[in-house]
Amino acid sequence: MGNLKDRIIRAAKLDPELYEEVEADKTAMGQAMGVVVLSSVAAGLGGITKGLGTIILGTILALISWYIWAYLTYLIGTKLLPEPQTKADPGELLRTIGFSSAPGLIRILGIIAPLRGIVFIVASVWMLVAMVIAVRVALDYQSTMRAVGVCLIGWIIQAIVFAMLLAVFVGMSRPA
Repeated sequence: MGNLKDRIIRAAKLDPELYEEVEADKTAMGQAMGVVVLSSVAAGLGGITKGLGTIILGTILALISWYIWAYLTYLIGTKLLPEPQTKADPGELLRTIGFSSAPGLIRILGIIAPLRGIVFIVASVWMLVAMVIAVRVALDYQSTMRAVGVCLIGWIIQAIVFAMLLAVFVGMSRPA
């Protein structure tokens, strides 16, 4: 089991070998979850949330999203868009995608109000690139564009589901 700090730095450096390492390391699930939590807390603190409750809720939602995203990516990548050598299991995607949130730790810098917008934009793009690398590695893809496609399809599906859930909850909160 690798040192967590070292792994976070390597993940943020977009080191494909780190993603191969955590893909193969079944003991790294706790570390991957820790990276998701740290990234979420950094976003909460950097975004100047409305208290501890908001940070806790954001962290819980980040963990749920990570889990759903990994399984969605697994299904799309292994069933809809596999390459001949594609072989993966959900745990591999949970670990690699968890570490792809490492660049999100810079969102803590959002506490500097004039930098908040740019910090969150940079973190989002950086995390997206890390996710594509994580997906490419976990699904044993030769094609980066296929990994981009898997991420794009997953994002569209997740956005549609989120919009439908939001519509349901907003509709339920309106008085009859």
